[in-house]
Amino acid sequence: MNFKGVMDALARSAGYCLMPRVMALSLMPLAMLMMLCGALTWVYWEDGVALVREALEMSAMLGAALKWLESVGAPSLKTVLAPLILVAAVVPVLVVACLMVVAQFMTPTLVKLVAQRRFEHLERRKGSPVWWSVLRSVGLSLLALLVLLVSIPLWLVPPMVLVIPPLVWGWLAMQVMSFDVLADHATPQERKALMSEHRWALLGMGVVSGLMGAAPGAVWAFSALTLVLAPLVMMASIWLYTAVFALTSLWFAHYLLAALQRHRLKTEGELLDALPTSHALVKTDTA
Repeated sequence: MNFKGVMDALARSAGYCLMPRVMALSLMPLAMLMMLCGALTWVYWEDGVALVREALEMSAMLGAALKWLESVGAPSLKTVLAPLILVAAVVPVLVVACLMVVAQFMTPTLVKLVAQRRFEHLERRKGSPVWWSVLRSVGLSLLALLVLLVSIPLWLVPPMVLVIPPLVWGWLAMQVMSFDVLADHATPQERKALMSEHRWALLGMGVVSGLMGAAPGAVWAFSALTLVLAPLVMMASIWLYTAVFALTSLWFAHYLLAALQRHRLKTEGELLDALPTSHALVKTDTA
């Protein structure tokens, strides 16, 4: 694992996030998701909380537990629990939606920015079309959500809730970001070689990105009780998700474009070194 390269790419990415151009770019996906989630939250939040609360009351075991807690002086738990369950169900969808929007609308521009500033002479070989990138991202995102849904019972084991979601988000970030970063510059063969050679570094970067992506959920720990502020809290979460995934896009761009440049210097340099020998053999045969 190229730890030095990973940290160098992270440091460069953090610096790029402070550029006015990058800050301005983050406003587009933020505005799109903010309008969508704000509208949905404003319209459906109270109904969703009521539906979850009703489901809790209909559960015999949970209903008895809630009634017992009310009898011992904890009547507000039912009010707290329903919004938190609803948020826990919505956040994974929000994370995937944010990752999709950033990958399709921000990542190409950020990759182009990194390429112009650091890798001006790196040839763009147009390895994959845009439609395939979108289709692939949607399929992988649905697969990740399915894995998370199936693995929910395992989250009841204390360590698993801290292991499974970051691993799933890390794998998804690695697959989506690596493909989109290399789509315009690398051939399919180069992309496969790089993702195989650097798979542990890329997975580690993805897991760290997944852990950073979980941070915006902490906003709800202070605000899930206040239904009136739910739309504002959702907007703040979206902004944080957008910032995290913008940093992730830059991180993968710096690391993978540098790796691609080294890969070409190595493979094409070896090819050039072999050419004089071949020419000499041809000349000898001709003579």
